[in-house]
Amino acid sequence: MTDHWGQQDETTDAVVIGGGAAGLNGALMLARSRRDVLVIDAGSPRNAPADGVHGLLGREGMPPAELLRTGRDEVRRYGGRILDGEVTDAVRAGDGFVVTLNDGRTIGARRLLVATGLRDVLPDIPGLADRWGRDLVHCPYCHGWEVRDRAIGVVATGDGSVHQALLFRQLSDDVVYLANGHEPDDAALARFDALGIPVVAGRVAAVETADDRITGVRLDDGAVVARDVLAVASRMEARTQGLASLGLRSVELPGGMGTSIQADEFGRTGVPGVWAAGNVADAKAQVGAAAAAGALAGAQINAELVMEDADRAVTLRRSAAAEAPAGR
Repeated sequence: MTDHWGQQDETTDAVVIGGGAAGLNGALMLARSRRDVLVIDAGSPRNAPADGVHGLLGREGMPPAELLRTGRDEVRRYGGRILDGEVTDAVRAGDGFVVTLNDGRTIGARRLLVATGLRDVLPDIPGLADRWGRDLVHCPYCHGWEVRDRAIGVVATGDGSVHQALLFRQLSDDVVYLANGHEPDDAALARFDALGIPVVAGRVAAVETADDRITGVRLDDGAVVARDVLAVASRMEARTQGLASLGLRSVELPGGMGTSIQADEFGRTGVPGVWAAGNVADAKAQVGAAAAAGALAGAQINAELVMEDADRAVTLRRSAAAEAPAGR
């Protein structure tokens, strides 16, 4: 459900771009501070394929869609508005910004909070993407308990895959490292050997399935390695579509992990008036951390607007005093 938005020249205190945990929590903080806040959400959350959100105290196992519905209701409870749509452009206009939607509408904002999340780019292996969020997982803290004690294959994509294999070994005695062109070094091999993690050479050519479940992987030599679950480290790329005109700085993460928008610990970017929170600025943040970052950014935005409003009031009072007739 989308909320009504008024005339094209209407300006709000803050526009939040992205309606996931970070964006909604930022909007909640702003709405509770009696700010006029609008959330624009494209409706494509990163964790949509997952059965539940995990590691979030008080909401353990809640389906992602239910968490977002609850968050939207909470934002609306305090007067915040939610608009379904995609941002195609955002530019500075005077002391604020103008945001353009894919339907041509424009919205003015004094401040922007970018909470667009990230996009997981998977290896180009036939059959892999179809299993994402089901029996193809990436995070042992998000999905590990659900795949405990199963036959897990870690499809290597880079140096981080060694650590990923060790993390999943904590959850299952049956973990195989599928090298896929990324051979582990001697230190990794020693750890794998001590923990009973076999290394399978060769590249993964395809994912094998039957009855809507993974049964293994086929290597480039034709051999099949039976597995129930696959784990892979995706490349995590910040979603910045429609934001190029803002001039936000995107940085490459170590080890080719992906990209993120550069922001400080409060979410403040290098562009005055623009904050970023959640996975768009912190690729490793789980739902709880993303929500916390959104709350902090929302509070910082409100604090900056409070000072701006106070300074404006001082200027107006001084102007009124200067224009008053002498002796009055």
